Amino acid sequence: MIKLVSEICSKIAFMADKYDHQKVEEKWLQKWEETHLFCDTNLALSDDEIKDKEYLLYAFAYPSGSGLHVGHVEPKTALDIQARFKRMNGKKVFFPVGWDAFGLPAENYAIKTGIHPRETTKTAINTFRSQVKRLGISYDWSQETATNHPEYYKWTQWIFEQLYRKGLAYQGEGKVNWCPSCQTVLANEQVVNGLCERCDSEVIQKDLKQWYFKITQYKDELIEGLKGVDWPAPTKSQQINWIGRSEGAEVDFAIKDTTEKLSIFTTRLDTIFGVTFMVISPEKFEEKNLLNFVKKENQQQVQDYIELAYKKTEEIRKIGEKDKSGVDTGLLVVNPFNQEEIPLFVADYVLGGYGTGAIMAVPAHDERDLAFAKKFNLAVKEVVADGHLINSGEFSGLSSQEAIEKLLTAFPDCARRSINYRLRDWLISRQRYWGAPIPVVYDPQGRAHLVKEEHLPWLLPDDVDFKPTGESPLKSSKEFKARVEKLYGAGWTPEYDTMDTFVDSSWYYLRYCSARDSQQFADKKALKTWMPVDFYLIGPEHIVLHLLYSRFFTKFLRDEGYIDLPSGEPFAKMRHQGMILGPDGRKMSKSKGNVINPDEIIKEYGADTLRVYEMFMGPLEADKPWNPRAVAGVARFLRKVYRLVGRELVRQNDSSLELLADRNELVQKLHWAIQKLSIDLPEFKYNTAIAALMEFANVFEKMDEDSHLLLTQEELLSFIKLLAPLAPFIAEELYDQAKTLGWQLKDSVHLESWPKYDEALLQKDEVCIVVQVNGKLRGDFKWATNRLADKEAIIEQAKSLNGIDKWLAGQTIKKEIYVSGKIVNLVV
Repeated sequence: MIKLVSEICSKIAFMADKYDHQKVEEKWLQKWEETHLFCDTNLALSDDEIKDKEYLLYAFAYPSGSGLHVGHVEPKTALDIQARFKRMNGKKVFFPVGWDAFGLPAENYAIKTGIHPRETTKTAINTFRSQVKRLGISYDWSQETATNHPEYYKWTQWIFEQLYRKGLAYQGEGKVNWCPSCQTVLANEQVVNGLCERCDSEVIQKDLKQWYFKITQYKDELIEGLKGVDWPAPTKSQQINWIGRSEGAEVDFAIKDTTEKLSIFTTRLDTIFGVTFMVISPEKFEEKNLLNFVKKENQQQVQDYIELAYKKTEEIRKIGEKDKSGVDTGLLVVNPFNQEEIPLFVADYVLGGYGTGAIMAVPAHDERDLAFAKKFNLAVKEVVADGHLINSGEFSGLSSQEAIEKLLTAFPDCARRSINYRLRDWLISRQRYWGAPIPVVYDPQGRAHLVKEEHLPWLLPDDVDFKPTGESPLKSSKEFKARVEKLYGAGWTPEYDTMDTFVDSSWYYLRYCSARDSQQFADKKALKTWMPVDFYLIGPEHIVLHLLYSRFFTKFLRDEGYIDLPSGEPFAKMRHQGMILGPDGRKMSKSKGNVINPDEIIKEYGADTLRVYEMFMGPLEADKPWNPRAVAGVARFLRKVYRLVGRELVRQNDSSLELLADRNELVQKLHWAIQKLSIDLPEFKYNTAIAALMEFANVFEKMDEDSHLLLTQEELLSFIKLLAPLAPFIAEELYDQAKTLGWQLKDSVHLESWPKYDEALLQKDEVCIVVQVNGKLRGDFKWATNRLADKEAIIEQAKSLNGIDKWLAGQTIKKEIYVSGKIVNLVV
C-alpha cells in the first residue's frame, strides 16, 4: 500500500510540471456526461427549498451554421460561474438551455443549396451543443428545447389560439416593410438605414393583410411593472420610450371650405397660439380623401409626393425628420383658439400609425418645426417666454400650466385631455417557410377559424418550394392544402403565413419549467415554484422588443390563470454583457479578418484558459478587445496553479513534513481571497476575483519549498474550491488527485460547499505605512496592526526613517498628516 501511494505521489509530482489540458478536459467531460452532473434538476421543490431557488437564464441562442464565437463564450461562462457558485452555497439552481431554431438564415441557405432548413438547423444545434459542453457550461441538458420541434411550437400555436379567443390576436391591413429580395415582411428592427439586415437590399412599403397581437392592451401595465424589477436604468428607459406614453390634449382643427376636421395630439397646448402651419401624414391624407379638396393644378404634385413617400420604409421616414421634405396642399385649416387660417402640408416624416397622423407645428418652440418653417418660408411666432404666455390674447401672462388648464376649460368643444402612446400592436405574420405555422384555416367564404386543438401541432409541410415568389412558400405545398380539406372540408384553405420568430422566443423560459410535458404548455405548480427568473443575462441588442413581448405573454397567461405570478414580470433581475472586440479594437467580422475562433483557443490553451481569460478581460458589461498575449498569460497562471497545488499535494502525503512556522502571509492571503471571491462573484466582478486568485498564487509561489507543508489539507482544499466555478476542469483534476491520495472527499469538487473565511485571519499582524514629503514617496516601514492608533509614535518613526533626513534638512515641518494604517505625509 505504501508503495502504491508512493507511486501515485511520484505520478502527481511528474504531472504537476506537465499539465495536458486536452487530456484532462476531455476526461472530465466524459465523466460528467456519464454521471449526468447537474442534469435532471429536481423541479418539485418543497416550500422550504423554494426560498433557495435560483433560476438562471441566458438569452435564447440562435444556432447559426458558423458555430460559437468568443462573444458567445463570455455570457455563457459568466452565468455558468454563477450557477456553480450558487450551488456550492446551497442554492437550488435551475440552469436550462435551448435553441431559438426558426429563422431566416436557415431558409436563405435552403434557397441557395436546396438543403432543408430542418437538416441545417439540426447540424447547427449539434455543433453548438458540442461546443457549449466543451466549455464546461453546467446546463441542465434534460430540459433542452428547440423552437422548431413540433412539441414546442404546438404550444406556441396554442398560445396564439388563447390570444385569438380573447380578441388579442386579429387580422388587419396595413403597410409593412417588404424586402423584395428575401420576399418577406421585416420588423422595423430588421431594417437598417433602409436596407434589409439580411441581404442589404432596399426595403419598400407594401399593403398586406396581416395577423397582429394586441400588445397595446397591456401598455400601461408594461410601464408600471418596470418599477418592481431590478434592471439597468437605461433598459427600463428604452422600454418606456418604446411604449411612449404622453399626457396632453387632443385638438380639432377644421379644414376651411369643407366639413372635414383634423385632430392633433399635443403635449404643449400652451403654445396653441404659435401654430403657423399643420402637417398631415400621407396615410391620413388618403384615408380622409382630402385630395378631392385640393385644387386641380396642385393635385398631381401632391399625388406624386404621396406615391414617393409610400416607397420609403418607416425607418427612412423617421430619418427624414432631420432633412424634412413635404408638399403644400393649398388647403387651409382654422385654429379654433384664434380663428387664424394656416397652411396644411403633407410630409412623410409624420407617420400614419402614430398619434392622430397629423401634427400642429409651432416653429418658435420646436426645432424640427423651425427647420421645416425655414425650408418653406413659413411664419415663426413666439408665444411662451420665461414660462409664461405672450402673444396669446387673454391668456397672455399665465404660466404654461395655468394656461393649459384654462384653455381646456374655455374650449371644451374642440379641445380635451388625452393620452397618446407610441406603442403599436405586434405584427406577427411572415411570408416565410421556416417558422411556426399560424394555426388558422379559412372556410369557403374566406372566414377565419382556429385549427382545432386536437390537430395541434399544426405541422409545417415538407413539400415546399423555397424559391421566393412574393407569397409564402407554404402555398406551394400540396400536402398542406390536402390536409386542410381532409380535416375541415372541401374548399377550406390554410393560413399560409408563419409566425414571427419573436413569438417562439417570448415564452421559452416558461416551457423550460416542464419541457417534456405533452399535456400542457407548462406545469402550473412548476411555474409557481420557479417563476420569476431570478437572473437573466441578455445582450443589449435584445432589450426592447424581446423583453416587451415576453412581458406581454407572461401577463396575458397570468390573466388567463395559467401562471400564479401577480406581477406578471418574468425576469426579476437582469444584466447585459458587453461585446468582445477583435484584437484591432473593432467589432469582429469575417470581412475584417479579426474573428477569433474559440475552438482554436481551446485546442491551444484549454477551455479553462478561455473561460478565465474572458472573465479577466474587464467588467462584464464593458466592450473589450481581444489580446492574444493576455490569453497566454492566463494559461501560464493556470499551469502555475496546477504545479503549486500538485506539489503541495505530494508534500501533504509526506508524514515527516511539518507546517512552515512563518506562513501567516500565505494563510491571511488565502482567507482574504475567500472573502474577496465571496463578495465579487455574486456581483459578477470576475476580473477582480481572478486578480485575487493571482495574488494568492504569487504568494504561494514565493513561499514554495519542499522541506515544509505550506497549507493544511483544509486550506489547500479551500483554494481548489475557489477555482471550481471559474476553472472547472483544472479544479476537478486537482480535487481528484487529492482523492487518489486517500482524502475522504465527495464525488466531485462541484458538489462541495463554498469555503468559509476566518475574520480573525483577515487581520494582518503588521502593515506597510508609506512615508511622503510634500506628497512625494520617500520611503516606507512596517508597523504592528495593534499599534495603528499610536499616531505620535508612527510619526516619530516616519521622521527617523533612514534617508528621510535629507528631505527634511533645513526645513520646518508645517503639517503632519497621518492616514491610519496607510500614509504619513510630512508637509514642509
